[in-house]
Amino acid sequence: MNPSVLVEAHRLVVKVGSALVTNEGRGLDHARLAQWAGQIAKLTHLGREIVLVSSGAIAEGMQRLGWSKRPKALNDLQAAAAVGQMGLIEAYERSFRTHGLHTAQILLTHADLSNRERYLNARSTLRRLLELRAVPIINENDTVTTDEIKVGDNDTLGALVANLIEADALVILTDQRGLYSADPRKHPHAEFVHEAMAGDPGLEEMAGGAGSGIGTGGMLTKVLAARRAARSGTHTVIVSGREPDVLARLAEGEKLGTHLIARQPPLAARRQWLADHLQVRGRLVMDDGAARALREGGGSLLPIGVVEVLGAFQRGEVVGCVDTAGRDLARGLVNYSADEARRIARHPSSAIEGILGYIDQPELIHRDNLVLL
Repeated sequence: MNPSVLVEAHRLVVKVGSALVTNEGRGLDHARLAQWAGQIAKLTHLGREIVLVSSGAIAEGMQRLGWSKRPKALNDLQAAAAVGQMGLIEAYERSFRTHGLHTAQILLTHADLSNRERYLNARSTLRRLLELRAVPIINENDTVTTDEIKVGDNDTLGALVANLIEADALVILTDQRGLYSADPRKHPHAEFVHEAMAGDPGLEEMAGGAGSGIGTGGMLTKVLAARRAARSGTHTVIVSGREPDVLARLAEGEKLGTHLIARQPPLAARRQWLADHLQVRGRLVMDDGAARALREGGGSLLPIGVVEVLGAFQRGEVVGCVDTAGRDLARGLVNYSADEARRIARHPSSAIEGILGYIDQPELIHRDNLVLL
């Protein structure tokens, strides 16, 4: 069996799920947090750079506020996150301090990563913190998130951070051993997946449904996070956080959990930023010929290949490109507004000026501003 992908990994993103930092959702498990700090400190002192993405803020806030059930109202969840974030960071700060390490709190939303300037600023800040041997502790900024700016789960957030800093590996620590060919709770003969290619569509069929009722992600979100992380050349390990000294053992070469290997070359920085957009302003539905040309030829998207324009967007915003079955194939920066795109759709580029009274670009999306998914 091949050794762990963490053997040669220098820069890591470690994501710890709710079940591994809370007492079954009832506040923080301070002993477990101290264990994570100890393991991360050990690797940091060996020269590794580690960013921690940690759940637990809402559970801690519920405990402090005396709430026994997770609220459903957005403002209640945001209040719990605001209260709990204080306890989460305080606990990590205290634990890492015993190992001589500083910590830094970073709260992100998708809006922070979808704006090019803020994306670059976040990357610069994280890289500088790693140079200073501080441990960035990242969570979604639940106190301000709405559906329009929400990442949604910390598996996805971990992948976005891995892309942001071009990490060598993403370690998703969970309360399960890793990925099975089917749900082992329902299928006792399910086979364990030791290694696979990140992005293999078959993995998504194997995964499904949330595990515990504490967090918001299931195995499917972890498989999709691995696919996303692979776009920046980041390998992913999905592994049980209940394994003793799991991070050190992985770094020493022991093959634990499921390793999802990134084999595609990393995207260029600008295209990575485009790929990391979770929300798009609209969608361009392509006919079969345009979809095939985009997928196989790597060309630009011309108006003649677009059969439908969905949503409202302005020139320069990020839109998705889908086939007639609704499958996301690409996204990019559009050269025309939604109203203009509807008018020139199904027409050759030579007709744009006659229809609109001007021509900006002959393409709806130029290939330099387009990334395949």
